[in-house]
Amino acid sequence: MIEQFLKDQQEPKAVEKIYSRLNDLLNAGEEIIYIAVQKKPLVNITPDCIAITNKRIFFFTAVNLGLSIKFVDFVWKDVVEVKIKEELLGAVFSVKTLNGAETSGDFLPKTQARKLYQYGQEREQAEREERRQRDLEEKRAASGTIHTDLPRFTSTQSQPEIVVPKPAEEVKPDELTSKLKKLKMLFDNGLITQEEYNQKKLELLSEL
Repeated sequence: MIEQFLKDQQEPKAVEKIYSRLNDLLNAGEEIIYIAVQKKPLVNITPDCIAITNKRIFFFTAVNLGLSIKFVDFVWKDVVEVKIKEELLGAVFSVKTLNGAETSGDFLPKTQARKLYQYGQEREQAEREERRQRDLEEKRAASGTIHTDLPRFTSTQSQPEIVVPKPAEEVKPDELTSKLKKLKMLFDNGLITQEEYNQKKLELLSEL
């Protein structure tokens, strides 16, 4: 089962130990993608490891002279940046989270560090896009946009104008013109039907 995680010369015993621990930590639908193992220049009986899944990234560190392992994990949606720094004796891989915390693993073989970085970049971009979409949805909700349930109609034919004789007195052209313009704007925007427009227009004109 662990052969797929030994393709880049990872230490088999370290991978086996981490693989066993990971299986106890995985959630439903979570799969192990890659395991990188630290390789210090001197003898390293209990190397640190970094493992990534489709949902999280884990940093494992041996404690108590290798008798136990502690770990810290981050879900990908909380990771805002992944970085790699190649040095003479390996590479340093690090992640930065939304709250500004940064965690890293050093003395990683460069090939393994690059694999971590490649997948991390893909997830970083995907999560960034998802965060952008969530922000847009929140802004739309906060704007309080009102959606009308009135059906929209598009008229392809011009409607005949109804002319009503105006009395010699009591004419209020400015007020009437304003109301007619507002009524026409409602119709043009599809907020009222042609029938409603004609009826309301007749009512306004009858007030003259």
